[in-house]
Amino acid sequence: MSKEFFEIINGNFIASEKNKVNNVNLKIENQGEIISLLGPSGVGKTTILRTIAGLQKLSSGEIFLKDKLISSNKTHIEPEKRNIALSFQDNSLFPNYKVIDNINFGKKRANGSGSIINVNEIIKLLHIEPILEKFPHQISAGEAQRVSLARSLMSKPDLLLLDEPFSNIDQSLKDEIQVSVKKLLKRINLTTIIVTHDSYEAFSMADKCGIILNQELKQYDVPYNVHHEPNSIEVANFLNKGVFIDVKVVDSECAVHRLNHDSLGEIRGKLSNNFSSGAKVKLLLQPEDLIHDDQSKLKLEVVDRKFRGTNFIYTLKTKNGEHLPVFVHSHHIHQHEKSEKFGIKTPIYIDHLVCF
Repeated sequence: MSKEFFEIINGNFIASEKNKVNNVNLKIENQGEIISLLGPSGVGKTTILRTIAGLQKLSSGEIFLKDKLISSNKTHIEPEKRNIALSFQDNSLFPNYKVIDNINFGKKRANGSGSIINVNEIIKLLHIEPILEKFPHQISAGEAQRVSLARSLMSKPDLLLLDEPFSNIDQSLKDEIQVSVKKLLKRINLTTIIVTHDSYEAFSMADKCGIILNQELKQYDVPYNVHHEPNSIEVANFLNKGVFIDVKVVDSECAVHRLNHDSLGEIRGKLSNNFSSGAKVKLLLQPEDLIHDDQSKLKLEVVDRKFRGTNFIYTLKTKNGEHLPVFVHSHHIHQHEKSEKFGIKTPIYIDHLVCF
């Protein structure tokens, strides 16, 4: 019996030969925590949700919810007896029910064990007021997602499962709804697992984030650590937060570690992994790690510039042909053109020296 609020122990989730995730170990210690599962499309994230909900059987391992075994190779509690709500990415509304009736259906399914939520509050929070009297075929995919989420919340589950809950919502509305939904989930202390392929969504919504790649749960940690200290080159490449450059460890015995790069020179910081002095390693360099300085003597050639609203991302070329990304605030006094020289502040200091 598990002492955690929710736990998967050595879980194997299989929908097909290609769509499976093996040997998953995952804990949600306290009620009310929000967990995100992040990975590319088709990797098996939805299969995990469907299995937790009881719509598919667990191949092997165990799943516990509130000290109760709900899935194993010998045990399978039926979906309607789990008090788990699953909101699908695709439209799963009752086509012959109006929107308001679909939402109220969730209320009818409530078993009384969850938090009390006011239906009008949910409708307002998810901006559903204008479509309450419409049928599912009369509303957009984004609106259907919000209605499905409202119905799931009204069922007062012990565990809420959300499959790409904001994927079809317009960007202008998405950020507002994400913030509002997270506040609500925290206020009513509703434990939630969110599946997404959007790292920004996963990091902003969740207390912990699991990275699923190549049929495995590769890393499970707080979003800050996943972003700043990925535990493998594989995870770092999936998050696409930077590039790897070849460096040499100059000193790994002092309080501030020192690396050396052919073009950048000395790089200081704290090594996340243990390496001996003299070791040749690959350093993860993220766009926010290097600081622009027009007065610096260290200058690299600009080969590309992308506008990202609040920032530009400059791509710089080293003498060895490496391409390095650098963030610069869009209000910087002047913009740099291709082939211009671009100054990098020295000495270079990076809090987390993530090396492999």
